[in-house]
Amino acid sequence: MSSPQARHRRSSHPPAARSRLAARARHRKPSALQGKSAKATAATALAMSAAASAAVTQWPSGTAGHPASAISAQPARTGAPGQPAAAGPAGQPATELGVQQPAAMYHPGISLNHPPRPRPRGKHHRPAVVSPPPSSPPSAASSRPPAYSNPLRAVAGLRPGRVDMGVDFGGSGPVYPLGDAVITSATGSSSGWPGGGWITYRLTDGPDAGLMVYVAEDVQPTVAVGEVVTPATVIATVYDGGSGIETGWAMPDGASAESELPGAGGIGGGGPFPTMVGLSFENLLTSLGVPASSGAGGPGYGTLPPGYPAP
Repeated sequence: MSSPQARHRRSSHPPAARSRLAARARHRKPSALQGKSAKATAATALAMSAAASAAVTQWPSGTAGHPASAISAQPARTGAPGQPAAAGPAGQPATELGVQQPAAMYHPGISLNHPPRPRPRGKHHRPAVVSPPPSSPPSAASSRPPAYSNPLRAVAGLRPGRVDMGVDFGGSGPVYPLGDAVITSATGSSSGWPGGGWITYRLTDGPDAGLMVYVAEDVQPTVAVGEVVTPATVIATVYDGGSGIETGWAMPDGASAESELPGAGGIGGGGPFPTMVGLSFENLLTSLGVPASSGAGGPGYGTLPPGYPAP
């Protein structure tokens, strides 16, 4: 039992200090562990430690696939003015627990082991399927057979001779016109040609339409004057009479060979040969598959009038 002196002994603290101590004791916030048993205190401390560990989400700076600015831990930020900072377990502020809040939450779609693939820049569309243009139908000119055909294709034993006013050949068999034509002369008894044959026709189609062609000497006509013929029409028959045949460009009136006209040089049966008119017809025949005659490709005499194909 204490003495009365002890009970009434005054405190050694000054009155002002005693007032501050009393106010601090009245406003002190009780601890979360105060008044609990040792076992409960340990459990509460363990829970607070686990909560603090879960609150810290820090990734090492430079982790593949995670920018450091988005995943590095930053100091806790206070709330808006007038709002308390984020509180930790048991109502304690996060700053008192030493917890740092991350600057950004981890996105569940991002994987540390598999970084996201970079997105392509710009717009990527499937290439347009280009359909091939429809094939155009052949033109009338391409579907049509050639304008001219080999007129001596059926002559048996065809033998090329010389090039003179026209072109000479030997053999026997049918003769056809070069192309579509009209017969202007047809006789087998002309006195101006050996054998008496003289047939002329005017071309009505092709690049040389309007020009006149003759077939003379050992031939007999199978057509009449004024008859319209085609490349499939037999206009004469060649017989092997020793003179052969001669064919070439005729005068516009069909009187004789074109080479005899003054404009072509006035060259008749006495030469000189080959004539330019004869070489022109020779070139046309060889382009159709007729064997070349002697003297083909050499210099020509006379003049080739305008409108005739070049030799």
